[in-house]
Amino acid sequence: MVNITLNRQAVVPDAGRIAEAKAQPELGPKLLFFSGGSALNEIARNLKQYTYNSVHLITPFDSGGSSQVLRNTFDMPAVGDLRSRLMALANEEGSGQPEVYRLFTHRLPKTSSDDLLQAEFSDLLRGTHPLLAHIDDRLRRTILELLHGFTAACPAGFNLVGASIGNLILTGGYLSTGRTLEPALQLMSRLVDVKGRVHAAVDQTLDLAAVLENGQEIIGQRQMTGKEVPPIASPISDLYLMRHGQRVARETVPLPHSNRSHIQAADLICYAPGSLYSSLFAALLPAGTGQAIADHKGPKLYLPGLGTDPECPGMTLAAKVEALLSVLSADFLAQPAVSDLLSAVLCDPTHVTPQERAEVEDRFCVPCLSVPLVSPDRPDVYAPERVCEALVSLSA
Repeated sequence: MVNITLNRQAVVPDAGRIAEAKAQPELGPKLLFFSGGSALNEIARNLKQYTYNSVHLITPFDSGGSSQVLRNTFDMPAVGDLRSRLMALANEEGSGQPEVYRLFTHRLPKTSSDDLLQAEFSDLLRGTHPLLAHIDDRLRRTILELLHGFTAACPAGFNLVGASIGNLILTGGYLSTGRTLEPALQLMSRLVDVKGRVHAAVDQTLDLAAVLENGQEIIGQRQMTGKEVPPIASPISDLYLMRHGQRVARETVPLPHSNRSHIQAADLICYAPGSLYSSLFAALLPAGTGQAIADHKGPKLYLPGLGTDPECPGMTLAAKVEALLSVLSADFLAQPAVSDLLSAVLCDPTHVTPQERAEVEDRFCVPCLSVPLVSPDRPDVYAPERVCEALVSLSA
């Protein structure tokens, strides 16, 4: 058990707070996450036991997989990570919509003839696909309207290989609501009874780009992560956004007012694990994000990723904290107080040494809270229930 003083005395884990949250998750704390990708999804899935009020600000800059096919075709933000987080937060209990959930998580085959692909997609459009058989008529009509809206805008020869049905439906919603993400996300949230809120960090069609310390420019999120291409050869020195090949001024990509309101209403802000630059820092790039966070008076916690991050060659924990503070400080002419941007770092003792914790605390005067957070049987990943219980315990 760890005793911590933030704006109040806190205990981790706090058995009373945890029991209260699990008894009434609909009244649970408003935990806000800046993230992208899939690294937080298992934690988000577990979070539904504690609160239905979590908020997830997700990067829409993914440039890989089926999201990139949709981006190139419709000149739209990437929806794959948004759809993935919605599914992690979907109600999977008997009171939810398990049939809709299964449809939204289904992918068309990656290895199939064009005829078979078209045949399966035609079954979906006609409403005769087995995944639609047990969905009630009202929901089926809505889903088919969205799929037909997607098809009506789809150019001939669109590549359906490996396509996520949920991404296609979300795209149909985006196209049918004046090319805006928020109404489409709200509609999908209702369809699968999402126990939380998922929003894009910004509703613009943009590419993520970076300059490395060796001077090389990297354009596109997938070029940074080291998952689909070789890892970057030099640390990242600058991260920014581009539109149609041109760097955009930061002030032209403002934090949406609704996201600012969510930040202000949060009981706790979590800088989530995942690829440091293309997931976490990308979600912090909209102008005004750092200021909104500084104006928030609740706890702000950094949960570092575990293992090796190909985006961070040679970076220590202190270097990652320094980079995080630098991104958050972009809104300010004068350097803000560190405590306005970061309250503490959550450090599993098996992954962060006392020397690493001491370096962060000495350099930034930010406490590193030593809390067991990894799975006993899988020390390379966070135990979702431990992370959820720590965040619930530390919320304002």
